[in-house]
Amino acid sequence: MTAFEELERGDVIWATDPLSEKGRPVLVLGTPRFRTHGVQLITALISTKTSHEESLTLRDTDYEGDPLGKRSHVLPWSLATLNSAADVEHYLTSLVDDRTEDVARRVIDYITS
Repeated sequence: MTAFEELERGDVIWATDPLSEKGRPVLVLGTPRFRTHGVQLITALISTKTSHEESLTLRDTDYEGDPLGKRSHVLPWSLATLNSAADVEHYLTSLVDDRTEDVARRVIDYITS
């Protein structure tokens, strides 16, 4: 298990889901450290549903480690901030830097539109 404070941009983890009680994979986009709050993880939710036409499909070549078991899609408009190790169940894999940057750019597009 990777410690909460050691998670990095591009890591894919199983975490609490703000939309359900089951949890889901999320992509870590940022890991800011605050003096009074410690590390917080800024994440984008990942889904296996293909009905979201603006989602970013993850291809096998997008992973640095093993791909997720099912074809997955990052939802750049669905962000969640995780504040503690209790929000993270376990590390799954990581994405290559270029694909993580693609997701970050898409998030910025949503925020600035």
